[in-house]
Amino acid sequence: MKGIILAGGAGSRLFPLTLVASKQLQAVYDKPMVYYPLTTLIEGGIREICLISTPQDLPRFRQLLGDGRAWGLTIEYREQPRPAGIAQAFLIAESFVGAESVALILGDNIFYGGDTVQRAVAEFKSGAAVLGYHVNDPERYGVIEFDSQGRAISIEEKPRAPKSNYAVPGLYVFDNEVLGICRNLQPSARGELEITDVNLAYLQRGALRVYHLPRGFAWLDAGTSSSLHEASAYVQTIEKRTGVKIGCPEEAAFRAGFLSLVQLEALVQGMPRSEYRDYLTHSVVAEARHNKLQP
Repeated sequence: MKGIILAGGAGSRLFPLTLVASKQLQAVYDKPMVYYPLTTLIEGGIREICLISTPQDLPRFRQLLGDGRAWGLTIEYREQPRPAGIAQAFLIAESFVGAESVALILGDNIFYGGDTVQRAVAEFKSGAAVLGYHVNDPERYGVIEFDSQGRAISIEEKPRAPKSNYAVPGLYVFDNEVLGICRNLQPSARGELEITDVNLAYLQRGALRVYHLPRGFAWLDAGTSSSLHEASAYVQTIEKRTGVKIGCPEEAAFRAGFLSLVQLEALVQGMPRSEYRDYLTHSVVAEARHNKLQP
């Protein structure tokens, strides 16, 4: 399976911060925002990734992430000259996806808690898989309606009268049929290729699986100044209390088997002195060395 990170858009809701850098390059506590969705894909076992962004922002992403080799990945880049809906990403990255299945994650979405997201990727065989997350303001999102047996029967984008409180967060997993579906999509009234229409196409085929995210799971959309601050505060609190970093691609790549301990150590030694390096040195590398020495 391949992965796409959609990190485009003008980021107008974060103005004037986005005059300095792309929304997905803003800091969420101690890391660039894009580290979080990147880590989610790595934790799902995906190591071939395409990042889509604006022509003016792509050089900064390349500078930050490179070709992914440092993490045992391959990262390619594609331009999105003008945002025209989430589903447009599949057309932009069509040559990258090829004949494989694909997971798309939005660059401003942060997931934390449990293994539901990882299972949605690891268990995927065909059709489509999305997440369902209980929210208090479903009218802001794509909303899933369920029947009495808990099966999805409809999805509606930003409904005035939501039929449930379950929103679809920004992670979508599709088989290769998604490319044909997107090629045949018609723009919505707002001129965009809607991801909800893609999900509906799979739902109508009886091929859409919904993973319910459990209570206590955190889904953070850091697309506004307030939500960016809230996400940073949340990450800081969790990291301070647990001693475990959220959104750390080096650790995720090591635990996924994409990096050996020797490669991780070399990567860490090349970092400047910082709290981030200290965490990898004293928590990840030291733990791995200790476990390796155990009988």
